[in-house]
Amino acid sequence: MTHHSLPFRSMTALLRHRAERQPADPAYAFVNEYGEEEDRLTFAELDRRACALAERVRKRARPGNRALLIFPQGLDFIAAWFGCLYAGIIPVPVVSPKRNRLRHSTRAIVEDCRPALALTATALLDEVRGEFAGSPAWDAMGWIAADRCGLPAATPPHDARPEDVAFLQYTSGSTSLPKGVMVGHGNLIANLEMIRRTLGNSRNSTYVSWVPLYHDMGLILNVLQTLYVGSLCVLMAPNGFMQRPLGWLRTISNYRAEVAGAPNFAFDLCTARHRADAMEGVDLSCWKLAFNGAEPVRADTIRTFAETFAPYGLDAGALYPCYGMAEGTLLLSGGRRAASPAIRAVSRAALQAGQAVPAIAATQDVVGCGGELPGERLIIADPQSGVECSPGEVGEIWAAGPHIAQGYWNNPAATRETFQARLAGSGEGPFLRTGDLGFLLDGELFRAGRLK
Repeated sequence: MTHHSLPFRSMTALLRHRAERQPADPAYAFVNEYGEEEDRLTFAELDRRACALAERVRKRARPGNRALLIFPQGLDFIAAWFGCLYAGIIPVPVVSPKRNRLRHSTRAIVEDCRPALALTATALLDEVRGEFAGSPAWDAMGWIAADRCGLPAATPPHDARPEDVAFLQYTSGSTSLPKGVMVGHGNLIANLEMIRRTLGNSRNSTYVSWVPLYHDMGLILNVLQTLYVGSLCVLMAPNGFMQRPLGWLRTISNYRAEVAGAPNFAFDLCTARHRADAMEGVDLSCWKLAFNGAEPVRADTIRTFAETFAPYGLDAGALYPCYGMAEGTLLLSGGRRAASPAIRAVSRAALQAGQAVPAIAATQDVVGCGGELPGERLIIADPQSGVECSPGEVGEIWAAGPHIAQGYWNNPAATRETFQARLAGSGEGPFLRTGDLGFLLDGELFRAGRLK
């Protein structure tokens, strides 16, 4: 998918399109931990709020500047994200504050990308503003309470180009300092189209999500994909899910949601907390796609979740393992809707020796994460030699396509290492090196651990 063939030039053009075509349709709703809807926005209302915020942001920052987004889960985050885009500012989502305290990774992010502004909620402003006082990059930021809206601006939204950076997605700095993935408008549109085609989404594909919005799965696969297809996304708070995981399933039932997904642990948590009385009246027959990604997908998780919730109308074929990462915008592989997950028993010893062979003795179940996306090239390469592996041979997962992000903010060395791999011999590339091990069998990708 080249820039000329993108269905939209930018994310700003996409929101304007929805606001014109479906102004009164509900775009987002927020439901509290008791399942009560507290807030909702139509596409036209989101466009108006983004315009009003852009006017305030423009007065404090110039196009290309960065803005930190510090919000609890909710619709203010979405308005702030688009308000930045409408002003030509690059939003930088960070982990939402716990009891109004920020994580130290946030300080490292501020040092790295030097935001001109921070946008937050009025209730958090004073406490969060003082959090890292005394650090020059932190003290240099201006602050905007983004939930206090002014009047919509007369100024038209910034006309972004496909190659412009839309936002910075910082990868968790658990092993190293956080790195900011530069995701372009064109990367987002390309990946959203791949997701739409692979998942089979339409305007009727209501989503229910509790995944945090600073997480790429929460933002792109939920909030931006529903905007892309023009459907409703119902949001819940992550801590509400952790306390009452079955509330997620009840909300899916209440809104007749077609799509809802999460990392693997969430499915385990629902199974562990299952109680018949808490599931009374829940009907999951509407749930057509339960995507499972962001963590290694476990065969036992899929089996026990399918068995536990089958009595409530859940179709086992709805369970949908997929694979992705921020460096590929989001999704790198996925299957067809309603195709049951591919689970293979392979020899544990052979797998450790780098081969996936059917097992007779000690077996390990591996779960397929679907195949190559439309417009993508997905290969397995030997991480040392850069030679392409044959089917069933374990190597590093490499990907190429219009959804591969532009690199790491202000980090040319790491960008070269991760985003500019080429195959030995042919020189084909550049490929994204994922750092994940895996193998391909019958066009299906199986993960086999981390390289590092």
